[in-house]
Amino acid sequence: MSRRWKGAYMSRSAEDPNLILLTQLLQIPAPSGREERMGDEVVRRIEELGCAPRRDAQGNVWTEIEGRDSSLGAVALASHMDEISMVITGVEPDGRLRVNRSGGLHPWKLGEGPVEILGDGDARVVAHLGFGSGHTSNPRDPITQFASGSKGITWSDCHLFTGLSAAELRAAGVREGCCAVPLAAVRGPHLFGPPDDPLVSAWILDNRGGTLTLLRLLERLLETQLVPQRPLRLCFMVQEEHGLIGARGWAQRNPVEIFIAVDSSPMPKDVELSLDGRPATWSRDSVVHFDQFIIRDLARAATRAGTELQYAVYSAAASDASGVLQSGGAPRAATIGYPRDNSHGYEVSRLQVFDCLIATLFEYVKGVD
Repeated sequence: MSRRWKGAYMSRSAEDPNLILLTQLLQIPAPSGREERMGDEVVRRIEELGCAPRRDAQGNVWTEIEGRDSSLGAVALASHMDEISMVITGVEPDGRLRVNRSGGLHPWKLGEGPVEILGDGDARVVAHLGFGSGHTSNPRDPITQFASGSKGITWSDCHLFTGLSAAELRAAGVREGCCAVPLAAVRGPHLFGPPDDPLVSAWILDNRGGTLTLLRLLERLLETQLVPQRPLRLCFMVQEEHGLIGARGWAQRNPVEIFIAVDSSPMPKDVELSLDGRPATWSRDSVVHFDQFIIRDLARAATRAGTELQYAVYSAAASDASGVLQSGGAPRAATIGYPRDNSHGYEVSRLQVFDCLIATLFEYVKGVD
């Protein structure tokens, strides 16, 4: 059963700060390996709050809040900035582009529609993802096979159409290895469901939701002038979708005692999560068992925040905390996040979960010793 945060949940509108920030973050393309635009935005927001952002050669961004006891090991709360995308694998003579997935993206999740290609430098080229004409009964045509149910659409059946020649694409900085993501205009977010407790959908929430959570948490820490017991690092990592690379590297260079990934919590059929306002913690994923004492402390923090945790065990998921723990970057790790349905597509969460997640993390930071 859904539990309303602090009892009554106010009707959401265009003035909701979480929705405003989510909308702004969704407009910024950030495929793995090209997170610099999102990194710039995070740096700008940290500076606006009066804090000092740091950035390493990988592109990871973080800010540090000193604790009352500098002898204690630091805590890192980390969101990844990157998103799944398409990668260009070939340029045809007529300018059509062959594509494949970058991260866990499937063409049937996207459907046909407008995308933008991030070329070299600042270049951004609008294109259209297409599968071909459906006006055929040729049994060898992939559209016919898809319509009959004998075969699904695969990346080899897809192309990007730009209206530009191969030479014009080269001049625009578009080449093999460039990535493409859905156009900002179709990303959302969209509210639906009960007006007093709406659902929110977007392409994609993973992991804009984690980034907005940490930015709003930083706001709250500064507004309340909270000084945590342990030193705190709020981190925004690159290339989670490709081997958890940014977090692994950051943790090797910046030792912490506790590393907590703030991410989405997917909802496959074999995991019992509800799409309500309660945050969810990962007890185990496909790589590691997480620290059950951190999970206990997060559950207690959720109770103090007026909500409660849900718990998930995954057979086919991993987070930045998995990679950090597996590689020895921190001795203790956990993952907490917002339940989201429709993984790697137009994802859906309950809007109030972000308030509950921010409040839970605030209570955790305040109480951890």
